[in-house]
Amino acid sequence: MGHTSRRDFLRTGLAASASMLATGGGMDLLANPYELPVGLQLYTVRQQLQRDFPETLHKVAEIGYKEVEFAGFYHETVPQLKELLRTDGLTAPSGHFGYEQFDSSLPKLLEDSHALGMEYVVLPSLPDFLRHSVDAYKRAAEFLNKTGERCKKSGIRLAYHNHNRDFEKFGDVIALDYLVEHTDPAFVNFEMDCFWVTRAGYDPVAYMNKYPGRFPLLHIKDERKHYPPTAAGPTPREAFAPVGQGIIDWKRIFEAARKGGLKHYFVEQDQTELPALEAIRISYDYLHQLTV
Repeated sequence: MGHTSRRDFLRTGLAASASMLATGGGMDLLANPYELPVGLQLYTVRQQLQRDFPETLHKVAEIGYKEVEFAGFYHETVPQLKELLRTDGLTAPSGHFGYEQFDSSLPKLLEDSHALGMEYVVLPSLPDFLRHSVDAYKRAAEFLNKTGERCKKSGIRLAYHNHNRDFEKFGDVIALDYLVEHTDPAFVNFEMDCFWVTRAGYDPVAYMNKYPGRFPLLHIKDERKHYPPTAAGPTPREAFAPVGQGIIDWKRIFEAARKGGLKHYFVEQDQTELPALEAIRISYDYLHQLTV
């Protein structure tokens, strides 16, 4: 096939895939769920990145990952990161930033995010003073709304990433539910971490159905059996598993993910018993073959 005809063929194929997605047809024909690129939250390979960022990023791309989510820039500058992404054929649609960066350095955070081509900036957790009471979560929701409005004006969306501790209850009020219900969908999105929802004893699919469109980002990591649900306390490193080797039904989750608003998803494994690069290869291979 010549260069021009190959390009036309690919363009036609992509257009057909987009049409199928828009109409809801042909879902059982697609690998890489919904034919979206498999992404990686780089926190998973943080130790390798600290030793050799460029080589680790290259190995991530060699495995087959097409998207990455930053969790810090380590010792790299934004121009260096931009060039590394370009060299390895990667994109970074989102990144995690700490509360202090959102609170005191938002213009710089957004400037860097724009330079790296991000669509979303994610607050990975709340500080203690914005937790442990309904009043604290009220102030957290106000902070997210205000920050999300500023982000949207710059052309980037804000998302909040849950942990199991976000399922703390105050009477009948679940903290995460309070945040979803008291933040403006125009300004605040959520990155559902399916592991932490499951770890807290709740169902990711139920949340996608309850709050459609609020979860454009997903963290995909698996939990081994024999770990009782909890919304508090430490989680043993052995509880984390490569995707497909735990108790979470990923086919069921991805079937519901369109209703949840899925745009991007990222493999993450906080702790790995195997070498991290081997663990993320297992997760990639599983997701690359998964159809919904």
